[in-house]
Amino acid sequence: MQITASVAELRKGGVLLVDKPYKWTSFDAVNFIKIALRAKIGHCGTLDPLATGLLICCTGDMTKQISGYQQLPKEYTGIITLGAVTETYDLESEPHDFKPYDHISIEQIYATAQTFVGEQMQVPPIHSAIKKDGKRSYDLARAGQDVVLDARPIVIGEFEITQISMPNVHFRVVCSTGTYIRSLAYDFGKQLGCGGYLSALRRTKIGNFNAANALTPDQYKEIWKPGAAR
Repeated sequence: MQITASVAELRKGGVLLVDKPYKWTSFDAVNFIKIALRAKIGHCGTLDPLATGLLICCTGDMTKQISGYQQLPKEYTGIITLGAVTETYDLESEPHDFKPYDHISIEQIYATAQTFVGEQMQVPPIHSAIKKDGKRSYDLARAGQDVVLDARPIVIGEFEITQISMPNVHFRVVCSTGTYIRSLAYDFGKQLGCGGYLSALRRTKIGNFNAANALTPDQYKEIWKPGAAR
């Protein structure tokens, strides 16, 4: 990615494409950039810690535009592992309830993916930041409380199966804002009858912004070092 804006210009207002590293929270990445740049900053669309990929960060006066960027469609690539489920729908918790998957055909996998394309109602994971009765759902779930979240309308524009190496199903999804890919993985496994969880995820696009043009927080810090060539 070619960085053309100066530090002074970014402090006044700009847009940064950040490639969030694995196991960093979105807050970690944004706070790292904030300290390195010493500027007001916000991001558009949280990524789970185990996901990597594109965060759009707005600085200075451009933070007023965050809500507009948040509404853009998203593209993800990742892996759904069949034959078990997890409490968090990803690898933040241990797989359990193992079931056979050998009987599932490639044709079934492709056909099942297509049933999710279009408008639908999706139930978010209980291990999410959604508030229930004024508290974060994941806090209630971790405390052992029963949590029931309402289904929300989403749109899956594309659900492409890119590779199958059982039990791992590689995919690419284009979806509306508010879509939980963890829930999609869980629902996909449930519909196949063997269970499934999200074992890898990368956000590759937000609207026309591409992760291929993003830099990691460390790369930005290096660029902003006094005297660094750009």
